[in-house]
Amino acid sequence: MNANSPLYEQEEIIENNTDTEKCPSCGAKMVFSPQKQELSCPYCGATKEVNFSKTSSEIALEKMFTKKNNEWGKETHVFRCNNCGAKEILGKKEIAKTCPFCGTTNIAKVDELSGLKPNGIVPFAIDENQATNNVIAWAKRKIFAPKAFKQSVKPEKMIGTYLPAFTFDASTFTSYAGRLGKYHTYTRRVNGRTQTYRQLKYFQISGTFSLDFDDILIQASDRLTQRDIEKICPFDTNSSNAYSPEFMHGYTAHGNERSGEQCWEDAKGFINQTVKSQILSKYSYDVIDYFSPQTSCSSVTYKYLLLPIYVGHCNWKTKLFNFFVNGKNGNVTGKTPVSA
Repeated sequence: MNANSPLYEQEEIIENNTDTEKCPSCGAKMVFSPQKQELSCPYCGATKEVNFSKTSSEIALEKMFTKKNNEWGKETHVFRCNNCGAKEILGKKEIAKTCPFCGTTNIAKVDELSGLKPNGIVPFAIDENQATNNVIAWAKRKIFAPKAFKQSVKPEKMIGTYLPAFTFDASTFTSYAGRLGKYHTYTRRVNGRTQTYRQLKYFQISGTFSLDFDDILIQASDRLTQRDIEKICPFDTNSSNAYSPEFMHGYTAHGNERSGEQCWEDAKGFINQTVKSQILSKYSYDVIDYFSPQTSCSSVTYKYLLLPIYVGHCNWKTKLFNFFVNGKNGNVTGKTPVSA
């Protein structure tokens, strides 16, 4: 939770126009430069500053269940890949040419709403070349990948895109009771010989436990799994910027296929598992007879963010293997072929 942000700060409604930014010198489309952290013209090199002063705000969870009219469609439109089904969100004057997930050009505009508008964004901090080099280095470390693959691997059509995610903050209070068991060993002499015995002894536990959670990250896309996202974390979501379409110039985005309510249920599952593990870690035991924690959450807030991801793929013997690179720190995950 951002210590400088009020707990239930009113979400700012941003009405910025996502039309492409024209270069003041040559009229070309400007794009957000991860290296310069500003808008840059790829043709003449002209630059324009981007406002980094506004950070994303925490929103009270109750607003997630009551606020249904925060659509993104006024400033964006949706394209769908007819090959793999991936949906991309672009500014009104942008056109999707290639699917980042399968590489096909079979992209068509569809008459669909863009979905919930994000209130925060984590801008790209590494460029496409750095992401490509990170993938090559990552693939070469894969022990079971074919040698020929590791020698020739190079991602095709590495594309920067923003994927949606929710983060949740919460304070928790848990009352618990249970019965744990621990094995004890002892020896005794039987018929002149020493024999070792093991006995299971149970003991009762009970008490209360408090724990605060900060920025539990739950992905809201069907393109990557939660496990994939966790492999390339962190994204520094605590320092995320307030959403501005300037950060999206030159990139695409994906809407949330999973609702905030679904993501909150996943977050509660993570909370319950973490609380259970931390309580049990206080005791020395071998067996759980029963354990009944009752956890309540308070002061719950959320942010709906766009996370920077580079998506690339490599074709190897007619099969496609996707790579995913964290556009903030360069961490890589994905799949490679396995040598026979």
